[in-house]
Amino acid sequence: MSWLYAIAAIGVACAIWGIGIERYLFVIRRESVKILPPKSAPISVLHIGDIHLAPWQKRKAKFVHSLGELKPDLVINTGDNLGHADAIGPVLTALAPLLQRPGVFVNGSNDYYAPVLRNPLGYLAKPSERSEGPALDTARLVGGFRSSGWLNLNNREGQLNINGLKLGLMGVDDAHDELDNLTSIPNQANALADCDVILGVSHAPYLRVLEAMGAAGASMIFAGHTHGGQVCLPMVGALTTNCDLPAKYAKGISAWRFAGRDVILNVVAGLGHSIYAPVRFFCRPEVRLITLEPKG
Repeated sequence: MSWLYAIAAIGVACAIWGIGIERYLFVIRRESVKILPPKSAPISVLHIGDIHLAPWQKRKAKFVHSLGELKPDLVINTGDNLGHADAIGPVLTALAPLLQRPGVFVNGSNDYYAPVLRNPLGYLAKPSERSEGPALDTARLVGGFRSSGWLNLNNREGQLNINGLKLGLMGVDDAHDELDNLTSIPNQANALADCDVILGVSHAPYLRVLEAMGAAGASMIFAGHTHGGQVCLPMVGALTTNCDLPAKYAKGISAWRFAGRDVILNVVAGLGHSIYAPVRFFCRPEVRLITLEPKG
């Protein structure tokens, strides 16, 4: 019977770690990617996503607020900012220092609908169904971002001049809820044809979105949604991405090739979780600070 007690003790220890400790261990992941034209000045990009903020999550809000000290050249927000119906004000307050920097955003399903209770084991079988939670005041969230100067990339494109470069940005609305309009991508590409480099932005890294953006000329794509798997196993990694992206690419940088074009994918594991699944295991909550550097 001693082995039963040992298993029970391990289970309790894992629960304490994942629920009570690791989900508060926020971290900034730093990497660099060479995609800019030769002799260009570097561009620092803060990639933030899947905050899933609830009003009582003060430690998370404080961490997000502190990210303003990084003074990135560009902020890319890949959505799922909200974790509660009353979180719009707290999210805008937490992001206030970053809203003073150049930025772009797309929405995730949790920016449209409040979270609902789901069976966590269901994620292992297939991606979750479209949200059925109460509708949120998305217009207020989007209005807060836009009034600060951030570009709305939901099925839209935009341009920013940063460090002497004309940066093109193409985006889609939430692919997980099938709000992505892939027919807009060629038009976006045409509008960005004179840019020095093109970045793609999507909440969920569905393969159809990656292929469309890569084929249209994006050098790098930023996405979230996966939570890095949220619950991972040592030496195994993520068990699911909640989309059709293979689990081994659940977070971090990977290289892809579409229509003869090379493209880099950067997936942020995000800072949060549903209020109904408050756990992180072998998957620390993160933002990613990516330095874009010149080729050659």
